[in-house]
Amino acid sequence: MNLIFAALVTVWAGWLIVKRYKAQTVLFMAGGILLAGSVIMGYGSILPEGKGTGFMGFDLFELIRSLFANRVAGLGLNIMAVGGFARFMDKIGASNALVNLTITPLLKLKSPYIVMSACWVLGMFLGLAINSASGLAMLLMVTMFPILVALGVSRIAATAAIATTLCLDWSPADTGTILAAEICGLNPVVYWHTYQIPIACLVIPVVAVVHYFTQKIMDKRDGHVVRPMRSEDVTVHAENAAEKEAMTSHPPKIFAILPIIPLALILIFSPLCIPSVKMNIIMAMFIGTAIGMVAQLIRTRQPKLVCEELQIFFDGMGRQLANVVTIIIAGEFFAKGLTTTGSIDALIKGAQNTGFGAAGLTLVMIGIIAACSIIMGSGNAPFFAFANLVPEIAARTGVNAAFMILPMHLIASSARAISPITGVIIVASGMAGISSFDLVKRTAIPMIVSCLLIVIGNFVLFG
Repeated sequence: MNLIFAALVTVWAGWLIVKRYKAQTVLFMAGGILLAGSVIMGYGSILPEGKGTGFMGFDLFELIRSLFANRVAGLGLNIMAVGGFARFMDKIGASNALVNLTITPLLKLKSPYIVMSACWVLGMFLGLAINSASGLAMLLMVTMFPILVALGVSRIAATAAIATTLCLDWSPADTGTILAAEICGLNPVVYWHTYQIPIACLVIPVVAVVHYFTQKIMDKRDGHVVRPMRSEDVTVHAENAAEKEAMTSHPPKIFAILPIIPLALILIFSPLCIPSVKMNIIMAMFIGTAIGMVAQLIRTRQPKLVCEELQIFFDGMGRQLANVVTIIIAGEFFAKGLTTTGSIDALIKGAQNTGFGAAGLTLVMIGIIAACSIIMGSGNAPFFAFANLVPEIAARTGVNAAFMILPMHLIASSARAISPITGVIIVASGMAGISSFDLVKRTAIPMIVSCLLIVIGNFVLFG
């Protein structure tokens, strides 16, 4: 009975999210229904023994309060600092400077489709410093897109390569990486180095080759003729203020260093390099922002303007709290509801009885997240909703938590690039002036290959 109850509520919640209801609200409602139903039907309690308020209705809100108190002060502040720094770098043009500087060597390559694949690889590495898929795509559309089209690549092929440049959210400062590392009980840099880099080393070269052949063959099939032209003659459509600013911004080249500073600090002062000096993500982002302020002051010589621009950092923190931290907390609340019904215990026992165990449950979770990412147009929402189930499943099945969480996280970022309604696809297709539904026909094959490689690599390397 508990499995039927949990399944009905979960399907209802998924249906609402697919219908574009706000994910946080839906997860909080579904979690509340699961918890209240569990208490009424005698499956479990909302709060541990002795921690209750004395009234079930109040217990639900006390649980939400405690989740906010725990998450905002720790994981939430990490994520908020990353978001604030990213917004500030965008504002002063530092992210744009980094992209502009790194594409210069690619112009020496002769073959248009080799340049396109090389641009995709470069975008994957830029993602270590620029964690927003939509933001990175916007910058690459302004800088790389005209070059690729001028070399003779079709508009849709160039856009497909750019729109998939963050198909792995593999930066140690990425919000999903921070959450995954905390679930595994690891330092984000250690988690990144030990688990994410080996998968990236497998995915990046293979998908680059797949992009080369996919786009070249599909261009030929569509009758595209490779014809060089001047890059200034290639039109790029700006549909909002941020895109217009990216097109007109010309920051100093030295600003290209600024987005890399926190990443460098995190890596240098970590267990991998200098463990004697302590550095965390929040400190690194604050230091990077302070250096950015100094650089902007030297550039503009307007102290009042620089002080006003710092508000962008705080606004970025607020946006992360509203959009990312809340969905993590809502997902944790929903996971608590599923656990309280006893449905997770039943699934684990069922998997063990069938002989699949942790491997089977991992594949099921991966499949659910991949499907939800495509349907919902979001990688974060399904991953954050189910990630908090991993510790208990891993503990009960005796498997390493990283074995389960790693493919769940990376699959979400690859699968979202197949969705015509995800942010990065909409941004890239809008700036190129093409249909998002036509674009995902070009991104589907490389991203399906990426998903398969993530699963295979995870089982071979860490299974």
